[in-house]
Amino acid sequence: MARVSTTETRWVRTLLTGAALAFLALFLLLPLLAVLTQALSKGIDRYLVALSDPMTVSAIQLTLIVAAIAVPLNIVFGLCASWAITKFDFPGKSLLITLIDIPFSVSPVISGLVYVLLFGLQGLLGEWMVEHGLRIVFAVPGIVLATVFVTFPFVARELIPLMEEQGRDEEEAALTLGASGFRTFLLVTLPNVRWGLLYGVLLCNARAMGEFGAVSVVSGHIRGLTNTMPLHVEILYNEYDIVGAFAVASLLAVLALVTLAAKSALEWLHRDELAATHRV
Repeated sequence: MARVSTTETRWVRTLLTGAALAFLALFLLLPLLAVLTQALSKGIDRYLVALSDPMTVSAIQLTLIVAAIAVPLNIVFGLCASWAITKFDFPGKSLLITLIDIPFSVSPVISGLVYVLLFGLQGLLGEWMVEHGLRIVFAVPGIVLATVFVTFPFVARELIPLMEEQGRDEEEAALTLGASGFRTFLLVTLPNVRWGLLYGVLLCNARAMGEFGAVSVVSGHIRGLTNTMPLHVEILYNEYDIVGAFAVASLLAVLALVTLAAKSALEWLHRDELAATHRV
């Protein structure tokens, strides 16, 4: 006789499943369809013209540049932080874990304001930076710093639980056999966490390209210079360029779909590898 994993009746399970699907359709699928419909409301030609606008192209390029800088920095930080936290015991470990979680608990707008108070013209370091010809706020460096801050927990938070579950036995064995610390990390630790690392990178990249709050504070909204894609969507919408705003928003929506597809592919590959390991 087959064992039933739940005690709920069929109609209860059907009701719960239907409620979940209705929620997804209402809050995820309908907004996505609305974005695509509005973007193509005046035809594909108007859509392509909106995407080829010089200001839009500049916003896309800046978004890609910021992500190309912020994501590798977060990869390095995430690997170093997770390696240190899970493989070593040192004073202040709990404090480091708490600091990693700060961007999850602090509003992005507040984090951007902190950079303005530090590096702005009237900020703590503002006069010194003006004297030395340095500019962070209302420039690309400020956008990069704000993006790095709001995204740096993603890689570390994916790797720390994974490394903790794996323990230290394999690394200790490699060190006992004479491998150096770097070689142990490269050949033992990194292959064991590659799926978690890729998953963290996907989430980090999606957040970096879609960040609005912190970037909005430090960017200055200078067209062609400091506007990323989310900021450009806001400007176009406020100017009643509905097609242009939704055209750029559709690119962000496509990014979300690509991230979701890549996440599903990684999970499928990981599951396939685990099955092969169990068969062996």
